[in-house]
Amino acid sequence: MKVLLIYNAHAAHKRAKKILPEVEACFIDKGIKFDLQFTDYPEHAVDIVGKADFSQYEGVIAAGGDGTLFEVINGYYKNPDTGKIPLGVLPIGTGNAFARDFELDVSRWENAIEIIQLGKPRYVDVGKYHTRGQDYYFLNILGLGFVADVGKTAHKLKIFGNVSYTLGVFYQMAFLNAYQVKIEADGKTLERENIFVEISNTRYTSNFLMAPDAEIDDGLLDVTLLGKATRRRLIQCFPKIFTGEHIHLDEVEQFKAKKISVETDIPKVLTPDGELVGITPVQVECLHQAVPVFWK
Repeated sequence: MKVLLIYNAHAAHKRAKKILPEVEACFIDKGIKFDLQFTDYPEHAVDIVGKADFSQYEGVIAAGGDGTLFEVINGYYKNPDTGKIPLGVLPIGTGNAFARDFELDVSRWENAIEIIQLGKPRYVDVGKYHTRGQDYYFLNILGLGFVADVGKTAHKLKIFGNVSYTLGVFYQMAFLNAYQVKIEADGKTLERENIFVEISNTRYTSNFLMAPDAEIDDGLLDVTLLGKATRRRLIQCFPKIFTGEHIHLDEVEQFKAKKISVETDIPKVLTPDGELVGITPVQVECLHQAVPVFWK
């Protein structure tokens, strides 16, 4: 077995660089050959994977956090090869929400290599979105509004690991503002005064159980809307997002859809898989079981 290993040595505040010798030794011990490619700058993984000769490999491995996986899946779709080989996830980054949905213990990356060694793919859904004339793909989530603002803050606080997202929530509450949103979902139209929109392919956003009923291969995306609320109310309700109980709050709406379009009264930055790419308006669709991913 031979794989293309896309490695973000800067992940987890450069912890990924420190453990690289252990990672290489583990691949060798499992009998997995690999071509190691480092990501040196933003979107480098998109370029590497987009130009790779897939016929030389039996898998492409994203070693990093959700941001690395976002770049890998976008390079995957840019690649002209028709034979789509499986993706693998080595969760060694700050945010590893996609790995959580695959029941991977993010504190034990060795388990991920054991799964790759098994060579068993599971076909999963992919989110595709269109903004500013460009198409992008995501495996985890696409958010806008308050969740994007939290993501911007969390980027600056990555030294704190997953706690950076919690810190981002409390920081951004000081600047909390609602906005007008219009959503079309599978032919139905909603207009709301809103704080955030999250479109989930997976259950987790960082360590928040944002979409507890999401299924990664059902052909549908789970949409979560948070309506207008006071800061005090949000602080009171915040702990519920760790358990998924937030979906029962009066201020929260959640539904499933295959195709979704979102318009806002003022342009809102988009956060796909924890990155910041694009602005509203945006059109989103679910590509049903479009990509194989190594799974146990």
